[in-house]
Amino acid sequence: MLIFLDTANVDQISQAAKLGIVSGVTTNPTLMSREKAADYQATIKEICSIIPGPISAEVLVEGVQEMVEQARDISTWAPNVVIKIPATFAGLEATSVLAKDNIKVNLTLCFSLNQALLGALAGAAYVSPFVGRLDDIGHDGMQVVKDIVDVFQHYQLPTQVIAASIRHPQHCVAAAKAGAHIATVPYDVLMQMMRHPLTDIGVARFLADWQRISP
Repeated sequence: MLIFLDTANVDQISQAAKLGIVSGVTTNPTLMSREKAADYQATIKEICSIIPGPISAEVLVEGVQEMVEQARDISTWAPNVVIKIPATFAGLEATSVLAKDNIKVNLTLCFSLNQALLGALAGAAYVSPFVGRLDDIGHDGMQVVKDIVDVFQHYQLPTQVIAASIRHPQHCVAAAKAGAHIATVPYDVLMQMMRHPLTDIGVARFLADWQRISP
């Protein structure tokens, strides 16, 4: 399973890139607004220059033609840009048009196997089921991820599944067990994934033991 970073914070992306484990980045309008990224194009281009893998940038308009036109423009910003399109009827039609243009689409705001399946059939390169938001309303978000993965594997669909709306490290464990191709995680969750109190205790003990015997 690959790890993407779910943020628009360029400093966080730069720090995470140094670890050598981040294969891509997902952004959305909420993340952009949180960083006060007024220049959308400049921010996406900077992120694309830091991480060479897929960088998802979302369309900011409604309507099929409007989404297609904006998506075509965004796709010229960098060779590794992926267009995020919402899982709506208009989004589905826009996805099918963009797929014919060989523009990679990440079907976002996915909450069901039906939405993910239709997105895959329309030609989306990725579908993003939102685990945390499903959990928030009493559904089992990770079961939806597993169902999508199982169906895609059964029918040998090339679309990759991105476990999105990840809230904590256990979501990443569950996503890996469910067979998700990718988990896109906030920076703080990525940091938590590597931390363990027994590791900290072990390092401190090893250093203390060495100090006792070293000249």
